Amino acid sequence: MSRRTPVDAELAHKLSRRSMLGVAAGATAAALLGAAAPSATARARTQGDPLLPPGRLGIQLYTLRDKVSTLGFDKVFAELEAYGYDEVEYAGYTQGSAGAITLAQLKQLTRDHGLKGIGSHVGYYDNNNPNAYTFAQNLTRVLDDAQALGLKHVGTASGPFRYGSTVDAWKRAAADFNTYGAAARERGMKFYQHNHAEEFSFATDRPDVRLYDVLLAETDPDLVFLEMDIYWAYVGRFRFGKRADGTPDAFDPLHYVLKQPDRYPLFHVKDGERDIAARDGYRMVDVGDGDIDYQKFLAAVTRTHGGRRDHHWQVEHDQPIVDSFTTARRSAAYLHTLRRKGC
Repeated sequence: MSRRTPVDAELAHKLSRRSMLGVAAGATAAALLGAAAPSATARARTQGDPLLPPGRLGIQLYTLRDKVSTLGFDKVFAELEAYGYDEVEYAGYTQGSAGAITLAQLKQLTRDHGLKGIGSHVGYYDNNNPNAYTFAQNLTRVLDDAQALGLKHVGTASGPFRYGSTVDAWKRAAADFNTYGAAARERGMKFYQHNHAEEFSFATDRPDVRLYDVLLAETDPDLVFLEMDIYWAYVGRFRFGKRADGTPDAFDPLHYVLKQPDRYPLFHVKDGERDIAARDGYRMVDVGDGDIDYQKFLAAVTRTHGGRRDHHWQVEHDQPIVDSFTTARRSAAYLHTLRRKGC
């Protein structure tokens, strides 16, 4: 393990302070990761309580954008209900070519199929359009719409690269996020940011500082939350496990969560098959078909304080290989087979 002294003392102090509330969770993580292997009796047991907490399986509707645009929300939601989904995360509120729909109609359709809207992805900024539907250009309208849908979370899948890739640039983006988080909290919602791989890269002016650590240090944990895309976090570990000079700087996505579990109310559950010849180190596949250990990941997170109550798991596939309904069905079926060990 590296014992190097952080160059940015202020950043190190903030990260330490941010992690104080996660000390108990860190102890839980150590126990989980260092626990003895289950007994032969436990391994042989095929029945047990579901690992996935009840009512917490959702899907990011971007996965099904082709079906929404051709069939409409009603038919898509009917399929999701049949597959055993509990929640949906919106990726826009229109049906495209399937026709217009109001927010009130969308909210009612969601409820009619036993589903709950848990969050929504909205753009962070658009430098070319002052009237864009983004947090930066239209914060009030974005929050109005989320509130009309009864959402508890509203966030962005845009990276905090608005001002560049330096430490100071990410501090400026963090200040934006704190503003959006404060406005969302006034309405009883949580603002969140969804990562891709690049968030785990290093600052261009401080090659020993990981940008994701700047985001964590500079955002207020009471105002800004994270939706970890687990697949892209593992891609980030593959691509950015070394600094520009080749010095190892590995990280474990799960450890980020276990240090501060309260900051991660939402997760994107997508899977990847290892392919070290590919740029990302993985090829995206349906959940259960890849090499990401979801038994370990879900077990660890759900064993933190409030872990079976406070986290929501959203299936996603950026480009379903065969058919988006097939991806949704197979991924849900796999996650429902996972069982808590020792139950």
